[in-house]
Amino acid sequence: MALSSRTGAQMLVDQLLLNGVDTIFCVPGESYLPVLDALYEPAQAGRVRLISARHEGGASFMAEAYGKLTGRPGICFATRGPGASNAAIGVHTAFHDSTPMILFIGQVARGFSEREAFQEIDFRRMFGPISKWATQIDDPARIPELLARAFALALSGRPGPAVIALPEDMLDEMTTAADAAPARRVQAHPGA
Repeated sequence: MALSSRTGAQMLVDQLLLNGVDTIFCVPGESYLPVLDALYEPAQAGRVRLISARHEGGASFMAEAYGKLTGRPGICFATRGPGASNAAIGVHTAFHDSTPMILFIGQVARGFSEREAFQEIDFRRMFGPISKWATQIDDPARIPELLARAFALALSGRPGPAVIALPEDMLDEMTTAADAAPARRVQAHPGA
């Protein structure tokens, strides 16, 4: 059976939907425009409520509150550099309050990585101390795997935030990767 080809952004939106995401908080930005486009394609239109905030700090606090109220990861999107820096306070709060949350950050194109490109930051190093996991997706075929891991980590053990950087050119790249199974909360309990 041949898998259909999707862009990284379409794959990302499909994985969010498979994991039950119904609300996203953001400040729209050019570094992840393909994701916004994918959310409004006819097949996906209206399936996710996109709430646009005036400031990334507000968007990340909204996602943190959503995670706290629902027990499901609050989803936030921010642009690189100042946008990610502004969103960091909500991530920090989620970490200290054990709130499930996932922050997606638009990142420079992979060819400009480590060249001090426009507003480039190493988000793994920046968010490592205040999140359960911080990573970057460089290959669109790994989106299902890495999103499944982010959701599982955000929900498992002591819940908390995961941070994922999205290089802008990766979001336009085509992939035929298969969807991952939705993450499930694992509840530890004593055996018989």
